Amino acid sequence: MPVPDLSASPASDDSTDLDLIARWKAGDERAATALVERHADAIARFAASVGAREDVEDLVQETFVRAFSSLDSFRGESTLRTWLFTIARRLLLDRRRSERRRGGGSRMAVDVQDSDAVTEYDALDNVVADETERRMREAVARLTPTQREVFTLRVSEGLSYREIADAVDTTEGAARVHYHNAMRAIKEFLDD
Repeated sequence: MPVPDLSASPASDDSTDLDLIARWKAGDERAATALVERHADAIARFAASVGAREDVEDLVQETFVRAFSSLDSFRGESTLRTWLFTIARRLLLDRRRSERRRGGGSRMAVDVQDSDAVTEYDALDNVVADETERRMREAVARLTPTQREVFTLRVSEGLSYREIADAVDTTEGAARVHYHNAMRAIKEFLDD
């Protein structure tokens, strides 16, 4: 199966992921582009939040290349987005293992982009917001890698515990435990 041209720009598409997959398999390149547009931002947020650095865009692209090249193995037992998170997570783990073997496992801070504000802030509000964001990033950075993944998938992406379990290759119960332990650790850190 050919890898789709990810640079094409489709019109807005209200089809389900499964409909788009079927259309792409039938040769509709625009369906693949619609899938990428639908899920790329979520994959990028997940990758950045669990430690991907300047290579987030490459990781997202590689996730989709892998997904499209093995789309026949997608059984639909989870959502497509969950399956994409699983692929991205495995790529990140492979990259970390490779970095450790090469001896390049130093950690760098991940830039968090300012979000658009709906209300006006004064100077003190900006200081408080910046400090809160810094403390929250610091708290999340102290979590174990699995807790950080589970926390991010639950809070940032809104996945269910079942979907999280599928994405991080664990049980639903373990995903719940990791999430609650992450929340407790973050709360303890922020209360200090």
